[in-house]
Amino acid sequence: MKVNCLIFTLGLMSFALTAHGQTSMISGVLLDSLTHEGEPYATVRVYKGKKTDKPVAMSITGQDGRFSQKITGQGNYFISFTSMGRKEILRKVQLTATGGTIELGNLLVQDDTKQLKGVEIVAQKPLVKMETDKMTYDVQSDNDVKTNTVLDMLRKVPMVTVDGQDNITVNGQGSFKVYVDGKPNVMFSSNPSQIFKAMPASVVKSIEVITNPGAKYDAEGVGGVLNIIMNSADSRGTAKMNGYNGSVALTLSNNGSRTTTFFSGQQGKLTYSANVMGTKFKTNGTETEMRRTSSDGSTMSYWQRGNTNINFTMANISLGYELDSMSNIGATFGLTGHTMKNDGHPTTTFSGGSYGTGFTYGNEMTMENKNMSFNGSVDYQRFFNKARTSSLTLSYLFTTSPAENNNRRIYDALPAGVSIPLIDLYSAAKMRGTEHTVQVDFTTPLGKKQTLSAGLKFISHLNSSDSKFYNITGGAEVYNAANSVNYKNTQRILAEYAEYNATMGKFGAKAGLRYEHTWEKVNFIVGSGADFNKNYGSLVPSASFSYNISGGVNLGLNYNMRISRPGVSYLNPYIDRSNPTVLSYGNPNLSVEKSHNVSLVFNYFTPKFMMNMTLGEAFANNQIEQYSFMNGTVLNTTYGNIVRSRWTNFSTFMNYAVTPKTRIMLNGGFDYGDIRSEQLGEYNHGWQASAFLGVQQTFPWKINWSMYMGGLTKKYLLQGYNGGFNMFTSTLSKSFIKDKLNLSLMYSVPLTGKMYIEQYSHGVDFENHMNITIPAQQISLTITWNFGNTKKRFQTHKSNISNDFQEKKDNQQMNGIGMGVGSGM
Repeated sequence: MKVNCLIFTLGLMSFALTAHGQTSMISGVLLDSLTHEGEPYATVRVYKGKKTDKPVAMSITGQDGRFSQKITGQGNYFISFTSMGRKEILRKVQLTATGGTIELGNLLVQDDTKQLKGVEIVAQKPLVKMETDKMTYDVQSDNDVKTNTVLDMLRKVPMVTVDGQDNITVNGQGSFKVYVDGKPNVMFSSNPSQIFKAMPASVVKSIEVITNPGAKYDAEGVGGVLNIIMNSADSRGTAKMNGYNGSVALTLSNNGSRTTTFFSGQQGKLTYSANVMGTKFKTNGTETEMRRTSSDGSTMSYWQRGNTNINFTMANISLGYELDSMSNIGATFGLTGHTMKNDGHPTTTFSGGSYGTGFTYGNEMTMENKNMSFNGSVDYQRFFNKARTSSLTLSYLFTTSPAENNNRRIYDALPAGVSIPLIDLYSAAKMRGTEHTVQVDFTTPLGKKQTLSAGLKFISHLNSSDSKFYNITGGAEVYNAANSVNYKNTQRILAEYAEYNATMGKFGAKAGLRYEHTWEKVNFIVGSGADFNKNYGSLVPSASFSYNISGGVNLGLNYNMRISRPGVSYLNPYIDRSNPTVLSYGNPNLSVEKSHNVSLVFNYFTPKFMMNMTLGEAFANNQIEQYSFMNGTVLNTTYGNIVRSRWTNFSTFMNYAVTPKTRIMLNGGFDYGDIRSEQLGEYNHGWQASAFLGVQQTFPWKINWSMYMGGLTKKYLLQGYNGGFNMFTSTLSKSFIKDKLNLSLMYSVPLTGKMYIEQYSHGVDFENHMNITIPAQQISLTITWNFGNTKKRFQTHKSNISNDFQEKKDNQQMNGIGMGVGSGM
């Protein structure tokens, strides 16, 4: 009997141990019920039976809302999902002795509208969503969104730097592509710094920095893709909530004004949104001083005090209609306008060398640039399964961008002894780019957590430029055909891609291949340039691998190849003689620049602290570079595939929620560059760094305060460097009338009082120093009124076409600060 009892007891113990030791895995995704965006950092608690006093397991969701929770045991359990300001979600599960994986799928979470009397709950939403190949900065969660411009916000975005002249670099590179809601705008890509400086941050929902775009994206842009998501939700939401909301805002500052209107809503199956904005600002008193010495002993000195006035207008409308539960159609329409006027009265002195005792002259200089852009798109999307993991998208996009540049230079009475030809000049250039794009994308699952994407894209692009040059004699404008040029540039681009994406437990992988073929033709109607054709193809591979060490820690390894096509301004052999001391011209023999990028990414995040660290290497052997050399007494500037560059870069972003009302941010990094050209015998190298520190604090009475400060060191170029800069910004804001009215006050200033920028360049036979002083202090007041019958944002259409087949641009983007360099000498 005792033996039987012993055997029975051992059997029960064995059964209990087996049941207790059995492991099951519960997984799924927590999503916002309207936007279907992942809910990050929600708390996941697992309870045994009806015992709710202490959970048997606990974790948090990742940045994308995904969770994977191990549970040891069997029987009835229930799982609780909680997040600040959200309704609790409960799910019951039964775990068996066999264990295994239970997939809960997509769990939709909603806002909790209940208010606790006498209790104030304050929570901070994460500003940055970190992935191994992409960073997303939540602009609308930043306290400074009411007063800042998009350019101000970019200074806070990981992997992005903005220098003192508002030149933008992404992932350490000045060559990158700009998307707006996934569709192109020629003005944004050609001069992002000007547009972002005039664009209020309040109209932007988030900013994506895609450092490893993958095969689905166009191959253009060495630094990757900067995607600006406008202030409207995406089209994946399925909730029906008829209503509308919107806001109007007015900003007044010491250098201009800005107005913004946003409106969105839903009526049945129709969703809509609209943004309208207008900006006027000026910068007066920018001083530019330059000194150039040549090997023959001659010296040129230049000084100017210039003014700049900028007007910016942007409007866009987005419409979406759900045809049925498995298909939808959408359309977008947009208009962008930008006008910049510069004026100044530069003084130039030549002496020494062939100039002997020299001479001095001055002139009145005015420049006016007008740019417009119109675009429209239509997209049809069809899903083939209820999970919406298999789909076909057909898209069409039309864009046209007329532009006009007018320049006038009137010389003062010339002194005796002037040995260079100085003639009063006027030039008027009219340009237009027109583009038609057709695209087909197909995505389908191949198996559990495996996806294949493939697509085909065709672009027809026509550029025209008619530049008329006039000599002003006796007050009359006389057409000069020899210095004028009129040409047409036709581009046909065919692209196809395939990309495979898989998740295997803690490992993730994405690999793709893209091929792009370009047919290009340039015809000169007026001018000395020779007609030419170019026909070339580019095979572009990409790959990324990720490993989730734990729920809040992951590693990523990325590789991609990117290209930069030389645009017409780079290829055009026409010699611009409008400046008698500088000749500039293109090089029709340029080839496509190819760059390779490898990066190692580490992400760590908890509900209070997040950190990203990225170590990368970028290298190119045929980089297109602008370079200068002296030919006699005239400086010549052109382009060539002449640079071999190697850049090792490290960047980090940290965000620490000290308390629910206090946040500290750090955004910085450093690079080491090796830049050399065997053709020119030039070599440059060195370290460069950036660091920005931000603090956000909520005081009693819900007064929000933020402070942001930092700067950059000098930036190295092949023939010199650009100097660094520093800045300080502080903002106070307060809401009234149940958050319908918001007042924000911002003060911004360089730490030195004014912005001082130093530039240096040299060649075999010249050396050039330039110093720029900008009065950059700014104080502004923003008044915002919110209205509507719901606080929800509605799903709106977003084009599926994402062109970036734009020409390679000079890293020194036009900043509109009124330097007038090179126009009045």
